[in-house]
Amino acid sequence: MFTYICLGTNDLERSCRFYDAVLGTLGLSRCDVSGEPNWEGWAGWGTYEDEGRRQVALWVCQPFDKRPASVGNGTMVALHASSWRQVDAFFAAALEHGGQSEGEPGLRPHYNADFYAAYVRDPDGNKLAAVCRGFTASRS
Repeated sequence: MFTYICLGTNDLERSCRFYDAVLGTLGLSRCDVSGEPNWEGWAGWGTYEDEGRRQVALWVCQPFDKRPASVGNGTMVALHASSWRQVDAFFAAALEHGGQSEGEPGLRPHYNADFYAAYVRDPDGNKLAAVCRGFTASRS
C-alpha cells in the first residue's frame, strides 16, 4: 500500500543517529541515494532502488516549507518486528538515542492475543511503534 513515509525533523544529524540505531534493530539500513541529485537534507531507511521505482522506506527531512517540524496528534508509524527480541531492542535503542517511552514492550491483548509492541517518540516527537505478531509467549 505504501511507497514511503516521511517524518519531519528539526535536526537531521540527530535524527540520523536515532534512526540508524533504532531501525538497525529491525534489520533496516540507510537508503543509498548516492549519485542522485536533490537528496540533500533527506535520509531514509528501508528499500530504495532504481531511482525510487522500487521503494518501501521511511524518510526524515526538514519540512519543505522551511517551517519547524511538528508532530501530528494521532499520527504514528508502526514498524514490523520479526521477534519479541527485536521489539525489546527497538525500545532500548530508542531510549538510548534520545527517544522517549510511550509504552514499554509487552503484549497488548486489547488489540489481539499475539500483539506484542513497544511505543516511542523520536527526538522530534514523532510516534513510532515496533510490532510483532504470531506469538503469545516469549521464544527465548
